[in-house]
Amino acid sequence: MSVMLESKQGLIAGDGILPVKMAQYAKENGFDVICISLAGDNVKQLKKYCSKVYSCHPGEINKIEKILKEEEIKQATFLGKVHKRVLLQLYKFDARAIELLKTMKRLNDDEVMLLIVREFEKAGITVLDQTIFIKNLMIPAGVLGKHKPTPEQLEDVNYGFWLAKEMGGVDVGQSVVIKDKMIMAVEAIEGTDVCIKRGAKLAKKNACVIKVSKPKQDKRFDIPAVGLRTLKTMKRYKASLLAVEANETIIVDQENVIKFADDNNIVIMAV
Repeated sequence: MSVMLESKQGLIAGDGILPVKMAQYAKENGFDVICISLAGDNVKQLKKYCSKVYSCHPGEINKIEKILKEEEIKQATFLGKVHKRVLLQLYKFDARAIELLKTMKRLNDDEVMLLIVREFEKAGITVLDQTIFIKNLMIPAGVLGKHKPTPEQLEDVNYGFWLAKEMGGVDVGQSVVIKDKMIMAVEAIEGTDVCIKRGAKLAKKNACVIKVSKPKQDKRFDIPAVGLRTLKTMKRYKASLLAVEANETIIVDQENVIKFADDNNIVIMAV
């Protein structure tokens, strides 16, 4: 279903280049972007493309909602990394956020995000599909660089793809690290890069990293994404292959990611 887009768009931005890419594309196509930054590593870049950038902690729900209402935002997009450890920093949460968290049986990703989406909807704000402004970053099937996977690596990819889907189905994580048909690591609250570090260190070398979408992926949040930081972590810990799910994964800065993989003997593919 196509969405009629408002000329003024809200962006709830975590870390990384992804929210910057969205803001850039939106501005270039005539949209006015109002940003609420929940992180900090990209504020300078966001200011190039957003007419306003506010800084908030993810737990300041009242403040975030007040800004969106005052700016008359009717549609908003969540993009960028917000580290799950913020859920352990409750002293930064406002009273409303803490009361909402108390109503939850589980603090897994989907439940937390659905709670936020529902609160936005009550305030008359629609949370959009994350891919609307960045569809060009979605990756089709195939080997992306010059290095091809071995038959043994393909076996690990097949196993890892199945396992990552199973883990995503129960909302544990979206990434796994496999070597020689053995599970080295499964992503949980630590995030993809730390999962790669943990698994690749156990493997010593030549680990395969697989990242997929959840079986019932809600495209308003948690679309799987990889970028140069992912590849640099792999190089540091001697992992040799990255496989992502085709047409469901965003590769940020694709040209530089593929060049880095080619230069460092890393296979990169979408399946």
